[in-house]
Amino acid sequence: MLLLNGCATVHATDPNDPWESWNRSMQSFNDGVDDYVMKPVAEGYRWITPDFVDQGVSNFFSNIGDIRVTINDALQGKFAQSAFDGTRFFLNSTLGLAGFIDLASNVDLPKHHEDFDQTLGFWGVPSGPYLVLPLLGPSSPRGVVGVAGDVAMNPISYTGVYLSSSAVSTAVSGGLGALNAADLRADNLENERIASEAALDRYAFFRGAYLSQRNYLIHDGNVPEDDVLNLDEQEGLSPVQPY
Repeated sequence: MLLLNGCATVHATDPNDPWESWNRSMQSFNDGVDDYVMKPVAEGYRWITPDFVDQGVSNFFSNIGDIRVTINDALQGKFAQSAFDGTRFFLNSTLGLAGFIDLASNVDLPKHHEDFDQTLGFWGVPSGPYLVLPLLGPSSPRGVVGVAGDVAMNPISYTGVYLSSSAVSTAVSGGLGALNAADLRADNLENERIASEAALDRYAFFRGAYLSQRNYLIHDGNVPEDDVLNLDEQEGLSPVQPY
C-alpha cells in the first residue's frame, strides 16, 4: 500500500482511484500480456474446440464455482438461496456428469453469483480504492482478500491432498487453472472487443464497469440511488464483467 501511495499522481481525478498512475501502468502491462499471450491462446482454443465441448468446459468450472456460491450464500444469511445453490451443485455434479451438463437451469435452479468480496461488502467492509492487480486485473484491497477467500473455497486448490505426487498435483491444478483461464478469455473475446471499441478512454471504461458491477452484485441489483453511477459521465456503463 505504501508503494502504491508513492505511485499516486496529482493527475488522478477520481476519488475512488487515488492510485491511477500505478493502475494505468499495470493495465498497460496486463493488456500487453493479453495481446501477446491470452488472446492468441483464447482464439486458438475457440478455433479447435467444438461448441458443445466449449460449453461443457464452461459448465464444469461454473459448477465448481457453485461450491463458493453456496458457502457465501450462507455467510450472508441467504440460507434459502444457499440450499437452492447446494441442490444445484448436487444435481449437476451427479446427473449432469460432473457439471458438464447444466441440468439445474432447466428445472428452475438458476445460476447465482456470490463471492467472498461480496460477503465482506455485505457485512460492511469498505472496498478501499480501485486497484489493478498484475495479471488478475481490476480489484480493490477488499477484493484481494476476497480472492484469497475464494481460492480457499475452491476444491482445485486442494488437489495435492488427494494426489500422492506433488508433481502430479501441481500439473493437475495448473492444467485446470490454465484451461479455466483460456475458456473464460474465449468466452469474453467479443465483449472485450466491443468494450474497447466503444470506450473513449479504455482505462476509465473498465474502471467504471468494474466498480458498477461490484456495487450491483453486493446490493443484489438493488443499488441505492446515491450509489448509482452517472451513466452520461461513465460512457453508458452497465454492471457487467469488463474482462
